[in-house]
Amino acid sequence: MSAEGLQSSVEKMRREGVPDAAIASFEHYYEQLASGASGMVPEDEIEPARDVADLDGLPTGDAPLDQAVVIKLNGGLGTSMGMSRAKSLLEVKEGMAFLDVIARQVLALREAGGARMPLVLMNSFYTRDDSLALLERYDALASDVPFDFVQHKEPKLLVDGLEPADWPADRGLEWCPPGHGDIYPALMTSGMLAELLERGYRYAFMANSDNLGAVLDPRILAWMASEGLPYVCEVTDRTAADKKGGHIAVLKETGGLILRETAQTPEEDMGAFTDVERHPYFHVNNLWVDLQALDGLLRERDGVLGLPMIVNEKTLDPSDSASPAVYQLETAMGAAIGVFEGARAIRVPRSRFVPVKKTSDLLVLRSDAYVLGEGARIELADGRAAAPLVELDDEHFKLLADFDSHFPAGPPSLVAAERLAVVGDVTFGRDVRVRGSVSVQGPRRVEDGAVLDG
Repeated sequence: MSAEGLQSSVEKMRREGVPDAAIASFEHYYEQLASGASGMVPEDEIEPARDVADLDGLPTGDAPLDQAVVIKLNGGLGTSMGMSRAKSLLEVKEGMAFLDVIARQVLALREAGGARMPLVLMNSFYTRDDSLALLERYDALASDVPFDFVQHKEPKLLVDGLEPADWPADRGLEWCPPGHGDIYPALMTSGMLAELLERGYRYAFMANSDNLGAVLDPRILAWMASEGLPYVCEVTDRTAADKKGGHIAVLKETGGLILRETAQTPEEDMGAFTDVERHPYFHVNNLWVDLQALDGLLRERDGVLGLPMIVNEKTLDPSDSASPAVYQLETAMGAAIGVFEGARAIRVPRSRFVPVKKTSDLLVLRSDAYVLGEGARIELADGRAAAPLVELDDEHFKLLADFDSHFPAGPPSLVAAERLAVVGDVTFGRDVRVRGSVSVQGPRRVEDGAVLDG
């Protein structure tokens, strides 16, 4: 174990003003890493999860909407698409950004339920100012708690020696977020958890801000409250497109549910991990937490929830493959299913999972394959059972600026499309329509009004 590396890391965090509880959490995972722990969950230690409640089968009941808060993870910059500001400020539908749509969803829920229901963001230092400025456009959105709290940061660790990375060319690259599992200690250290409880909020619905399908569902809230459940995660049926995404399973040692991510799976078990029939439920990262239960656990554990460690090895400068190799110690917020006794999972329809991770996802969401329904809900257009599959050439479409330049007049019509694959330098004109399954090869300009029929 590198005692010097740990001490240097802790001193660096203290100089940066990182709270003691966040430092204690980092120490917890550093010591695991230094002792040789990998965070891996082998296949022979788990069983497939089969006994899962179904949203459609829930009994009707009164939901304590006035005790509910909506928390959105909003720390991402969309760097994978070449963005340098909050991803949630990206225009997605009818001239609105993610946060515009989310604000309208929450306001609609308040009106329908006659509830307070605050919207709270977990921001990063990089996303905070711009995101709060957008929300301030909505005068009716203010509540009796602040709009946000800020996630922590921790030093990247050099693979060679486990010392904190030193990079004078860009000091910001020396730091990384601790994964979205940081939401739990950040709620505590920011004072947000105490304030929510003091004001009578007991239940939190948590989801990513780039998933507009994640809207608080009163049926799940009513079920959670009536059953006295401390924690609920939403899952949906896994498909081939989800085979590398996290799944839930039963840990043999305890009989309880856990979340297993790709980074926690040994190479020899990847065949079982990607088997969607063996592990049929995909974790969509929509979570429900009893804040009283969370407060009790954090107090009991001195602020260290003890979520399973995820070790991500990367280069210090993501844009420079020759920069030093570093470890980023992370946790997943969905892994909390393994620390709350009595935690449950619930199967939900695919419509509650509409993430935007790549420009291909953005094209589908911006297109007429999706519409804004009642209460600002994102819904598939009439007649569609599933979203079209879009595959865009990374060389020409991965970065947002390149993507936008190839669709200068907006997305083509995809309401009648099943699949669109674009390879090469292809620019789309105005009012292009795609029908069926279509492949387009570049270099090419698709003329205004063209109909691409599979």
